[in-house]
Amino acid sequence: MADYSNETTPPVTAATEAEALRQQRRIVITISVAGIVFIAFLVAAVWFLLQPTTKTEIIRDIFIIFVALESLVIGAALIVLIIQIASLINLLQNEVRPILSATNETVNTLRGTTEFLSENLVEPVIKLNSYLAGLQKLLEIVGLKKR
Repeated sequence: MADYSNETTPPVTAATEAEALRQQRRIVITISVAGIVFIAFLVAAVWFLLQPTTKTEIIRDIFIIFVALESLVIGAALIVLIIQIASLINLLQNEVRPILSATNETVNTLRGTTEFLSENLVEPVIKLNSYLAGLQKLLEIVGLKKR
């Protein structure tokens, strides 16, 4: 059997921890900047809509178009999600289930092997050792053997 323990968990060093900390800081800064830009956009949109010269009908129509386009994007994302779920189900049925079946068969074989070894090798050796220990004790009691 191959040992893959080093491949799955790389050693944690100060450099990797520092890089992870920098990556977390970048993510926090990016999310913060995106949030500030979004809030600024909302404030600007509200200010623009409150102007007396603004034609809200045009903005309403544009917003409806954006909502329709968003629903198309969400529909496409759902289709991709359904395809990915179908792929996962196929993977589970055709690859993982046979692996589990083979593993179960191996465990059953191993169980039978251990029972066979226990009955035909270990038990006789233990009995022989107990007989020899009894014989040794008998010889010590009789005085033929010293402790």
